[in-house]
Amino acid sequence: MTLLELANVDVDLGGARILSDISLRVRPGEVVGVVGESGSGKTTLARTVMRAVPAASGDIRVDDVDVRALGGRALRAWRRAGAAQYVFQDPLRSLDPGIRIGDSVAEGPRLAGLPRAEVAARVERALEAVGVDAALAARRPAELSGGQRQRAAIARALAVEPKLLVLDEPVSALDAASRDRVIRSLVALRDARASELGMLVISHDVGSLAALSDRLVVLYRGRIVEDGLTRDVVSRPQHPYTRLLISSVPLIGVTAPSPAERAALRALVPA
Repeated sequence: MTLLELANVDVDLGGARILSDISLRVRPGEVVGVVGESGSGKTTLARTVMRAVPAASGDIRVDDVDVRALGGRALRAWRRAGAAQYVFQDPLRSLDPGIRIGDSVAEGPRLAGLPRAEVAARVERALEAVGVDAALAARRPAELSGGQRQRAAIARALAVEPKLLVLDEPVSALDAASRDRVIRSLVALRDARASELGMLVISHDVGSLAALSDRLVVLYRGRIVEDGLTRDVVSRPQHPYTRLLISSVPLIGVTAPSPAERAALRALVPA
């Protein structure tokens, strides 16, 4: 079974091709990391999955639903159903600064018309799943640390019980300690819901993705240049750009590309 499948997806914005021939899959219980430098098209890819950005061509299926074919009421109904949920890089974009954390997490279940007791149970389960103390539900976002806010934003997405989480740079704005806590929360979440939840995690931080993801997709100038099991990509990178990314993380320690490989990389995609 496949939760997310992209096949030969192209995306054009402002008359320019941003993504070219993107194909990838996320299965239940699988975390797929997408890594690339700023401007490589990572966030555009995440937003395309959620239908916030239109694809020019190709197929996009979420839980066997052809999302490119949806429009109008059907698209709104699909979004309300919450099979796929998006977690922003900045949690203040998804957490209303004027309301308490518990109310933000409860918003999705309430909009779905669930009974009050079920809404409360989902809020409790979602906060517990990401390691946020229930006492923090009464606070507003500004009263939480950056890591707590990001975990609360993840809880907000989890409360509608999605099958797919799309996380856009979930730890890039955090300090080292907060980043580690969020990564540990996501690893625990992956392990606890291995049969029912898949994740697509977008990041420029290959070290964080190496700790979290099962598969690693390397994006360069809008194209996938490497895709494989994380342990294989990290230990035996095949593409010079992948080697360049991984060599920048001291704990991973892959030899940097040679001058000839760097030249080949620059010639790979026309400027």
